[in-house]
Amino acid sequence: MSWHSLGGNGSLILKLYVQPGAKQTEAAGVYGEELKIKLAALPVDGKANRTLTEFLAKRFQVPQKDVTLKRGAQSRHKIVEILRPSSGPEVLFSE
Repeated sequence: MSWHSLGGNGSLILKLYVQPGAKQTEAAGVYGEELKIKLAALPVDGKANRTLTEFLAKRFQVPQKDVTLKRGAQSRHKIVEILRPSSGPEVLFSE
């Protein structure tokens, strides 16, 4: 399986490997069957998860409430659902 798929309601499902504590938040390529995301936040008090959802909401041009962490709140391996994204996953690799 790829690191992304479409949900039944037109949503985008992403399988992520997250690396907190990086210099900047960015998509860093594919890591196995997951997309690697570097986060400029530490995994303390949910800061890394908030940084992740903010980053994805901005990239896909959706409200932050439309980015849902489905699995992996306490893990580096996460599954995220994005409702009604403005574009496909390739937007993560464009500036």
